[in-house]
Amino acid sequence: MTPASLIEACVRKGIQVLGSGDALHPVWRAAWKEFTGEPGVIVVPTTEIEGPGRVHHLVLMESFEQFAELATLLEPYAKGIRTNGRPRVDLPAGEIGAFVHDLGGAIGPSHAFTPWTSLYAYFDRLTDCYGTEPVDFLELGLSADSSYGAAIPELYDIPFLSNSDAHSTDPAKCGREYTSLDIPGLTVKAAIESVVSGRIVMNAGFFPEEGKYNRTACSRCYEQYSLEEAVETGWRCPKDGGRIKKGVFDRARELSTGPVRPRPPYLHIIPLTEIIQKCLGVGSPRTKKVLAIYTRMLESFGNEINVLTGSPIEEIAEIDKGVACAIDSFRIGRVKLIPGGGGLYGSFEIL
Repeated sequence: MTPASLIEACVRKGIQVLGSGDALHPVWRAAWKEFTGEPGVIVVPTTEIEGPGRVHHLVLMESFEQFAELATLLEPYAKGIRTNGRPRVDLPAGEIGAFVHDLGGAIGPSHAFTPWTSLYAYFDRLTDCYGTEPVDFLELGLSADSSYGAAIPELYDIPFLSNSDAHSTDPAKCGREYTSLDIPGLTVKAAIESVVSGRIVMNAGFFPEEGKYNRTACSRCYEQYSLEEAVETGWRCPKDGGRIKKGVFDRARELSTGPVRPRPPYLHIIPLTEIIQKCLGVGSPRTKKVLAIYTRMLESFGNEINVLTGSPIEEIAEIDKGVACAIDSFRIGRVKLIPGGGGLYGSFEIL
């Protein structure tokens, strides 16, 4: 996980705007400053911060120098800010947001609906968390798509982002969720302005049912329950006594008190190597057979996002008919879903 390997992964995937992650960490900032860059890919300095209540916040800024200033401001409230990629800051979210805005940055809740480390796990309203400090965007997380927030009145004017943590440069991980933006010019400033002003063309990512916290379920045996059943049992699993965690689906439904407002389209898709794996019936998306087909696809269509979203199905079929059929099924939603919950990922079948 180096700047060079991340940029290489972006080119392969078709990503033109990459969040750096961990921009409060001095060594990681220095690594990006030394990196000479790659034409066609810009790097937006970003970080994730854990505030009180274990609520996570995503921060975007134009420069790593601004993050160096932010680190200085937050250091009295964060013991591990020089050693932790995602530091814990003992300040109310509104005060963190004020520091960010004073430096010209943008802030919003990370994976806002998950039952752990998120805004709506601990608060019912944005103002309960951020006070009067404005929120610039909201990150959906793997277990939610834009429909989950479309009927929550306080979110009507807030842009939704679908991002993917860069835990790996593997094509099955990097960019598994992404946001398509209307950017007037490929610059860091323009990218942030597009986010804050809501110039979202499309969100793309997993079916929310694939997320491991989508449904209300026991965190030990993963048995799923309705919200009413969980309340009746005192949030303890009748089978093994495990703790029942409220799922994103039920939490979003609780908060949806208004009419549904339109949102940009959301493309439900999974990484191309996982589609190929499913079609071949092999145990891993990293086998030689999978990677051979994947490489041929990229040689023909340029990058993975092109294959998933825009390349003609009949041309994909010239390389592999099964993969072409599967991609077509995803594009039109012809997929059977087995929802996840309690910490167990969901699964799917291509029809």
